[in-house]
Amino acid sequence: MMIRKAKIIDLDGMMELINEYAAQGLMLPRSKLSLCETLHCFSVVVDSTGAVSPEGTVVGVGGLHILWEDLAEIRSLAISEKAKGKGLGKKLVTHLLDEAQELGLKRVMSLTYQKDFFEKCAFRVVQKETLPHKVWKDCINCSKFPSCDEIAMIKELAPAALPTI
Repeated sequence: MMIRKAKIIDLDGMMELINEYAAQGLMLPRSKLSLCETLHCFSVVVDSTGAVSPEGTVVGVGGLHILWEDLAEIRSLAISEKAKGKGLGKKLVTHLLDEAQELGLKRVMSLTYQKDFFEKCAFRVVQKETLPHKVWKDCINCSKFPSCDEIAMIKELAPAALPTI
């Protein structure tokens, strides 16, 4: 299993995985157009064992969506049923947090039903009302709007170390 930035060849696998969770009411569905427009925000976990494609089979997906100069959101985080229990979700979150830190972001948030999982990744619960209004632009398309029952969680990132000369 390896984590890498998403590629065009991953679109169908990403969409299938995300929309499987969306059908369960656990995240917003994503269209192929939406994924194409934001592909650069996504990373995937691929399994090359027995894969039809030389790029591997997508067994995990997660996006890092920048909301403002100091805040990003982890979105559409999903691990396939067959790949669960191997620590891939936590590795993918760590990958996305590292990416956020490299970009110089100070905070990363998530709107989730998986409170325990994100707590294990050192996120803490915050009141939704404390988040900037920009966070809610996708919520208008959610069937649960305006009665959202997701939990808002945030992780403060340590300042990036300055390079030594």
